[in-house]
Amino acid sequence: MIAGIDSVPSSPAELLGDPHPLLEQLGLPQDLPVTSTMTGLVEFQNVSSLPALRTFLDAYRSQILVPVELPAIVAAYHHAARGEARELIAADERLAQDAAIRKFASASCRVGQRQLSRLRPMRDQRLVHRYLAAIEDGKARGWHTLVYGVSLAMFSLPLRQGLQHYIEQTLRGFIYSSAKSLCLTEATCDALLMDQAAQIPHEIEAALNGSSVPLLC
Repeated sequence: MIAGIDSVPSSPAELLGDPHPLLEQLGLPQDLPVTSTMTGLVEFQNVSSLPALRTFLDAYRSQILVPVELPAIVAAYHHAARGEARELIAADERLAQDAAIRKFASASCRVGQRQLSRLRPMRDQRLVHRYLAAIEDGKARGWHTLVYGVSLAMFSLPLRQGLQHYIEQTLRGFIYSSAKSLCLTEATCDALLMDQAAQIPHEIEAALNGSSVPLLC
């Protein structure tokens, strides 16, 4: 191999890297709303071909993932790292006003509350207890993206790697939920995931820098 030139990744795992083992527990595909509610939306049910699936993924990234979900994870991470319970609850309230995610609010909050409850036994985590109390009082809902960001901070996991894992797991959920109905082979699913993964570094940098991300062609 020529010095200074990296080999081309041959699989999604090689391109995305190996996540921290705990990330696998924080973001299992079956725990993400994508596999419970998003795949039941009319827009997803109308996906009847590989090109239509690509169009759906592009729309999801541009309308939900990039402008809403990634910024929510980043904000929650920093609020949790600084012990800012009041600001975290305010972020929860703002998400409740976002029309883009209203369709899967129930699933998102159900998953988020379940994951947040797992953090309850942790000692000296006043922020978690205050967030849970706000949910019980009806002042917050416990969105899964916010809880995911809080979890990353509580376990001192790298934010960048956490964002990468979240994007990859969510997109993988969409792709493999379509595999059977569209008769997609494993190779086709991997190729589609590789294609989608190529955009991840740019989206992560934008989320960390607090800037908007135009959908890449």
